[in-house]
Amino acid sequence: MIKNKESQEYWSNRYKEERTGWDIGYPSEPLKKYIDQLINKNISILIPGAGNAYEAVYLFEQGFKHIFIMDISKIPLDNFHKKYPNFPKENLLHEDFFEHKGSYDLILEQTFFCSFPPNEDNRNEYAKKMKSLLKSNGKLVGLWFDVPLTGDMEKRPFGGNKKLYTTIFTPYFNSISFEKSYNSIADRKGKELFGILSNKI
Repeated sequence: MIKNKESQEYWSNRYKEERTGWDIGYPSEPLKKYIDQLINKNISILIPGAGNAYEAVYLFEQGFKHIFIMDISKIPLDNFHKKYPNFPKENLLHEDFFEHKGSYDLILEQTFFCSFPPNEDNRNEYAKKMKSLLKSNGKLVGLWFDVPLTGDMEKRPFGGNKKLYTTIFTPYFNSISFEKSYNSIADRKGKELFGILSNKI
C-alpha cells in the first residue's frame, strides 16, 4: 500500500506529462559493465525507483532469475509489463520504498537517491533502509550525482559529493567506495560517482 500519496501523485504526473529527463532510454554503461562481471545469476536484485527499468531488462536478458522492480508510480510498471510480458509480473512492485519488506543480495541505484529532497532526515533514512533490505553480505551499487547542492528544494536531481555520501553511509556500511564514473553518458560526464557499498554485519 502506498501511504505517501503526495509522492505517488507527483511521480505519476511526471510520467503523464513526459517530464522524465532522468530517462536515458537504455541501460547505463557503468551499471551494464558492473552487471557483466556478475557470475551468480541466482542472486536477488532490487531496483528501487526503477522507472522504465532498462537495467532490469538487461539483467533479464542475461539470464538473471530474481529481479525485482519497484516504483511508487504504477505507470512505468504497467508500461514495463506491456513491453515485457514474459517478465514475472509478481516481481513488479508498486510500493513505497520506505515501506518495503525484503532481503536482497544486490540493490542497484540510479537517479533514485537524488530524487528525495536533500535534508538530513531523508538521506539518513535512505541509507538506513538500504541497509535493512540487504543481506549480511549484500551490496548497494550504482551512480550518485557529483554536483553541488543548489539550495533549491524542488529542482531535481539533488546533488552531493563523495565526502557527503561517505558521511551518510559510514554508519551503515563497512566498505564504501565512491569514484568518478569514467563511462557516464556525455551529458553526465564528470558529474557522476560510481559507488559500491557493502552491508555492515
